[in-house]
Amino acid sequence: MNFQSFFESRLNDLKEEGRYRIFADLERKAGNFPRATRYDENGETREVTVWCSNDYLGMGQHPEVLSAMKNAVDTCGAGAGGTRNISGTNHFHVQLEEALADLHGKEAALLFTSGYNSNWATLGTLGAQIPGCVIFSDANNHASMIEGIRHSKAEKRIWKHNDVEDLDRILSEYSPDVPKIVAFESIYSMDGDIAPIEAICDVADKHGAMTYIDEVHAVGMYGNRGGGVAEQEGLAHRLTVIEGTLGKAFGVMGGYITGSAELVDFVRSFASGFIFTTALPPALAAGALASIQHLKQSQMERARHKERVRKVRERLDQLGIPHVPNPGHIIPVMVKDPVKCKWISDLLLNNHGIYVQPINYPTVPKGTERLRITPSPLHTDADIENLVSALSDLWSQCALARSVA
Repeated sequence: MNFQSFFESRLNDLKEEGRYRIFADLERKAGNFPRATRYDENGETREVTVWCSNDYLGMGQHPEVLSAMKNAVDTCGAGAGGTRNISGTNHFHVQLEEALADLHGKEAALLFTSGYNSNWATLGTLGAQIPGCVIFSDANNHASMIEGIRHSKAEKRIWKHNDVEDLDRILSEYSPDVPKIVAFESIYSMDGDIAPIEAICDVADKHGAMTYIDEVHAVGMYGNRGGGVAEQEGLAHRLTVIEGTLGKAFGVMGGYITGSAELVDFVRSFASGFIFTTALPPALAAGALASIQHLKQSQMERARHKERVRKVRERLDQLGIPHVPNPGHIIPVMVKDPVKCKWISDLLLNNHGIYVQPINYPTVPKGTERLRITPSPLHTDADIENLVSALSDLWSQCALARSVA
C-alpha cells in the first residue's frame, strides 16, 4: 500500500469539503485577555481579539492564578515526577481534590489530566467493572463519554437528546436488578442547551439507576460558588457522579470526578486511565486551586459574563444574524455551510483581527456548521461592536453571493 498517497488523498477530501482544520498560531498575552498575538505563515504578527476561547471567564490570566502557579514552580519545580501511585502525588493535588469535593458537596474527588480522560476512564471503568451494567447515553454526549462507554464494552442504549420520556421508555425495558448508569451533560458545548437535570434524576431514581453528569461547560460559570448547573438548581446531591474540567472556566488544565468516597476510591483503584498516567504538574494544580477558591467567593466574573452574553445576543438580533437562542452562555452563529463558514472565519481573522474558529463535521452534523462565539467578562463594548459589525458585513456579502448564484 502507498501509505503517503492514501494520507494525501484523504486530506485532500477534507480540503475539498471545506472541513480541513488549520490551527491559528496564537500567543496569549498575559494579563490582557482576550488579546493575543497571531503569527501568520510568514512569521509576521498581528494583535487579534479571541472570541472562541473556552477560558470563559478569563481566569487563565487572573493574577491570583498566575501568582499561585509561579509560587508552585518555585516551591515544587516543573513536573509531578510520576504517576499518582509512584511519587507523583503532590500536596497541591490533595488540596485541589478536597476543594473540588467541597465545590460539589461530595465526599471525595479524583483528578485526571484532562476532562476527556476523566470521562473516558471513569465511564470505561464503571461500565467494565460493574457486572451486567447497561449505560444509557444522551444522543448528544461528548466524544469522550462515547469512547469511554465503547471502551467499557458494556451494553449501551442511546436516548433522544434531553428527551426524558424516551429515557424512561428505554429504562423500562430492563428489570430493576440490572445495574444502570444514565450519562448526560448539563450544558452541551455546540448548541449551548441545558439538560432537564431534575426530570432526568426523577426517571433515574424510578429505575434505580446511577446518574453521571458532565458539567465541563458549567463549572465556574453557574451556581453561587461556581459548582455548575446542578448547584444552581440545588440538585448536586441527587447526582451519583459529577464530572468537570479545570481547563475551561477555571482557566488551567485537568479533569476530575466527584462522588461518594467509595465510588471515587473504586475508580482510583481500577481505572487504567488514572493509574498509568503521569500526574498533573503541581503548578497546574496550584493554579486550578486558586481559581476555584476565587470563584467560590466572587460573583463579579459570572455577573459581568452574563451581561456580555446578553449584549452580544441583543446586537446579533438587531442585525438579523441567526444564532441559536439557548439559555446558556455559548452563542452558535449558524452558517450551515462548511465552505462559507471557513470563509467568514478567515476574513474575520485576516481583515478584522477577530478570531472565531469555524465548527464543522464531525464536531457538529453536516449542514449545521457554525461559528461558536464565547463572550467573556473582559470583552469590551468596542470589542462587541467590532465583532457584530464585521459579521454583519460578511453576512451581507454571503447573502449577495447567494442571490447572484
